[in-house]
Amino acid sequence: MSHDVFLPSETVELRTRARASVAKHLAPVAREIGSREESRDSFPWTAFRGLAADGLFAVPFGGAFGPGLEYPMLATCTVAEEIAYESSSMAGVYDGQCILVPATLAHAAEPLRDALIPALVSGEQAFAFATTEPETSSDLTAARLTTYAEETADGFVVNGRKRWITNSVVAGWVSMLVRAGHDGTRAHMLLIDLSSPGVRIGTPDLKMGHRGQITADIVLDDVHVPRENLLGDFGRGMAVALSALVRGRIGIGAAGVGVAQAALDLAVHRLQHREVFGRPLGAMQHWQFQMAQRATEIECARSLYQKAATLLDRGDATAEPEAAMAKAYGTRLANDVVREAIQIHGALGFARQVGETGESVRLEEMYRDAKILEIFEGANELQQWIIARRLIGRDITG
Repeated sequence: MSHDVFLPSETVELRTRARASVAKHLAPVAREIGSREESRDSFPWTAFRGLAADGLFAVPFGGAFGPGLEYPMLATCTVAEEIAYESSSMAGVYDGQCILVPATLAHAAEPLRDALIPALVSGEQAFAFATTEPETSSDLTAARLTTYAEETADGFVVNGRKRWITNSVVAGWVSMLVRAGHDGTRAHMLLIDLSSPGVRIGTPDLKMGHRGQITADIVLDDVHVPRENLLGDFGRGMAVALSALVRGRIGIGAAGVGVAQAALDLAVHRLQHREVFGRPLGAMQHWQFQMAQRATEIECARSLYQKAATLLDRGDATAEPEAAMAKAYGTRLANDVVREAIQIHGALGFARQVGETGESVRLEEMYRDAKILEIFEGANELQQWIIARRLIGRDITG
């Protein structure tokens, strides 16, 4: 029922290509990715590099690295929606590789960009983005950070620990937010080679969902980082991190739309084909009205992320409050629609697999996956606060 009425032709064309690539490289292995336990060997390299080979990792870039689209953020979020339709966890991987990290590399020195972006675009290397620590996540401030970088004659020495870091178990590089000095009041964003002496990657986290988005701690013990690996201005790392996170929130909003759309499509198919009391389940007016409402809400959520992404592409550095709205609304909707799709499927929706017949729908996986969308990249409560600050005023909300 969705129509790309106002989208640029470049975005419409990319959606078609992305959908074909997802069908070819991701859909055949998506259920395996969503069900297997996290380990260093379970990173979905085949799907990851397949999507990259079809040019989907080049979408954010211009010049020698990518297509140089007029609306690269809108295009990247459109790809995230298409990936999330088949695998929410792979959309999380894509968000790190193609939204968060590119936003930080935009602040890198040209030689560093020239050296690293080709490996990112080709999928040869995975990249990571690290702000979260064991005791700080949505409440990012320099004072809360315990990972710190002491300045040296030729760079920095970094100590600390980052947690829940996507792709860390396989990544070659990480963009990391650190406090400027042990007792500093500012922060740096540094690009760190994860093969450096003193870097240790922890055991992969075992999560309820998003099992293809493998996370682990990064522990740093006197890790030397060259001065040229500083991303952005000295002591201005928080601005770089927040700029990336705004983009990431829009991408996660787009992923929420993809999940919600997939759940709606499964629910509609069930309503059309499941017989209850001698007629299709969809003949019940309750479900007719409920699905009509959800279809309307998905269109609203899709428009929100598209508007926020377009604002960024047009030069609005904050894209607020639209970015916060897109993230909070799209991810809550994903959870709501998946839950209702399970209700429509009954026990079949709750089951991983029917033992006798092997029947399975992916709703159990989708339900496990959807919850994290409301938590990471800034919890939805934080997004509501951002909206309220713009609506009511910081002098009142704080």
